[in-house]
Amino acid sequence: MKTIFSYALKYKWAIGIALVLMLIELGVELVQPLVVKQIIDEGILAGDSGTVWMWGGVMAGLAVAAFLSGVVNSYFSAHVAHSFGYDLRTALFRKIQSFTMSTFLRFPQSGLLTRMTSDITQVMNVLYMSLRIMLRAPLAAAGSLIMAFIVNPKLALFLMIGVPFLVVFLVFMVRKGVALFGRVQRRLDRVNRVVQENLQGVRLVKAYLRGGYETKRFSKVADSLRSDTVSAVRLMELILPILLFVMNVSLLAVLWFGASEVRAGDAQVGEVVAIVNYALRMTGSFSMFSFIIVAYSRARASAERMEEVLLADGGSETAESGSGEMPAGDLRFEHVSFKYEGSDKGVLHDVNFHVRPGEKLAIMGATGAGKSTLLNLIPRFFDPVTGKILIDGRDIAEWPLKDLRDAIGYVPQQSMLFTGSIHENLGWGDPEAGLDELEAAAQKAQIHDSVEQFPDQYGTRVGQKGVNLSGGQKQRLSIARALVRHPSILILDDSTSALDVKTEAALWEALEGERATMLVVTQKVSTAAGADRILLLDEGRVAGYGTHGELMAQSELYRQIVDSQLQHDGEVDADA
Repeated sequence: MKTIFSYALKYKWAIGIALVLMLIELGVELVQPLVVKQIIDEGILAGDSGTVWMWGGVMAGLAVAAFLSGVVNSYFSAHVAHSFGYDLRTALFRKIQSFTMSTFLRFPQSGLLTRMTSDITQVMNVLYMSLRIMLRAPLAAAGSLIMAFIVNPKLALFLMIGVPFLVVFLVFMVRKGVALFGRVQRRLDRVNRVVQENLQGVRLVKAYLRGGYETKRFSKVADSLRSDTVSAVRLMELILPILLFVMNVSLLAVLWFGASEVRAGDAQVGEVVAIVNYALRMTGSFSMFSFIIVAYSRARASAERMEEVLLADGGSETAESGSGEMPAGDLRFEHVSFKYEGSDKGVLHDVNFHVRPGEKLAIMGATGAGKSTLLNLIPRFFDPVTGKILIDGRDIAEWPLKDLRDAIGYVPQQSMLFTGSIHENLGWGDPEAGLDELEAAAQKAQIHDSVEQFPDQYGTRVGQKGVNLSGGQKQRLSIARALVRHPSILILDDSTSALDVKTEAALWEALEGERATMLVVTQKVSTAAGADRILLLDEGRVAGYGTHGELMAQSELYRQIVDSQLQHDGEVDADA
């Protein structure tokens, strides 16, 4: 928890003020029974109304001071807690942004979402309550015991009897609670994951009428969350009855022996009343411990989960500065092999090819052949296990990350658009690009005419992940966003699958004027045939490399692909 709560240290002055005000409240609370003792022994029993009024005025003044301290304490506590929450959430988000892809894949997206929301709320609440009441509870219990000894040590001993047992019991419950609520938060991750998957795939769910199945799947994980939460809360609910039982036994002992002391003349009535007051305050403080332990246990479990992210090793990537050098786009793979972290199975094996500046390389292969993985190595989302990737004869590991990625226009397999306007989405490619540049990129991507037909044109709002656009429109906007960058290397990962033949042909014709080196993953032989070279992958290995004509002559696998597509739609001339 040290790492998490270190983010509160910048607010130490506000924390100090809140703690001082909390101690003033506590001081008033501990002094009040002494004032009551004076009122009873020196005022009521002595028949001195002046003393009653004087000490009554003192009590009223103390109450006003405690009230004002509480109000101001709440202000500073809230300021610290919410500022701390903002800083922590920002730090988590910044850390996630710096993750390498290998590090990012260690954490499920639903888990990161829970850490950024629920977990932060838990620790914020505990910090606020600590400055407001949580620290006051143990201090009030200890202070009440000390004050009881000052008033009457003999009677105070009866309050002391159960304290060692309660301390051991509370330490045990804290440890147990942390483990239980850690499991609850992990269950919450699973619930979030199921909800996230369902909402993302809502069209598929409805198309296959799988609403009932999804409901059962959700009910299963939600029931696990409910079961673990109930188990944790039930255990925590044992705290209050046990605390009250021990303290009430002590209180009965004080009353019983206190009455005997008063009858024997060894104690005053006011002393017994003061001891009872302190016993009641201790009981109230211990009663609050059940709430404190639940809150602390949840917060500690949440803090440990957030520390996993903040202290995650595996390196980080920063792309905040570069030399400004723009590569020409000469790309070479030399004996590149790769496997994902934690996996024994290789994805790519001894891959070699060379693409010259301005050339177009088509990449083909069956599902799982390693096409997307190969493309992901170029912007250094991952680093090869063996071999080298060279751009302009220089290992990509030696290029500043900003220069490398500034030179790449990347269009992923699944088109991703962000909530905002079309103008804002295209501006992701280059935030400084003007509307003319955005429109020019959209024209090349064959999406300009469609945008012009929207009521707000480039100001049209795009729903989350482009939900209000067709698949082809999303793909073309993603391509336009990449073209806005004027990249040296343009990566298209099966990014034209939703386009009709005519639109795709117009797209490739428009891109012929681009100076970019193009790497295009495609399943269409007609697209591959128009490339300068074709790289054919089979289970991560190069099964063929050359022009369409060369592969037709040399590769049986490539001929099978061509024949298969010819039989279905006759779209390729095998002799081309």
